[in-house]
Amino acid sequence: MKRLLGAIALVSLTVGISQHAQAVQNRLTINVQGLKAAQGKVCYSLFSSSAGFPTSPTQAIRAACIPAKASSSAIAFGNLTPGTYAVAVFHDMNGDGQLNKNTFGIPVEGFGFSQNPGIISGPPKFRDAAIFVAGSGNAIKIDLKHFL
Repeated sequence: MKRLLGAIALVSLTVGISQHAQAVQNRLTINVQGLKAAQGKVCYSLFSSSAGFPTSPTQAIRAACIPAKASSSAIAFGNLTPGTYAVAVFHDMNGDGQLNKNTFGIPVEGFGFSQNPGIISGPPKFRDAAIFVAGSGNAIKIDLKHFL
């Protein structure tokens, strides 16, 4: 009987630790470098698929804008399901909630993506910016690109 109670206690402890680990895990911290000014806000969109990536924040699973400070910005998204994600970010200097572009469609505000893919003609594909998130130590750095 003591062995049975000990086994039940061990299973209960293991389940409790596992549930706690799941609650703590699956956090993604995003550090953005290269803000030109401490004005406006930095807008982040986290996507779990190619649907809407990177131009439709309404299709992102999480989106947030925070005030811009100095030359860098950071945000963390927690309680994520383990899996593949991609991040799109831009420095909304005028606070209008959009990545502003000139008449040729070239962004006039800083922008970037997870994995910092090269930008040749248009935004990257989801697969080019994809990162795998599992656990609590997921941190990425995004370097903003400025074309103008």
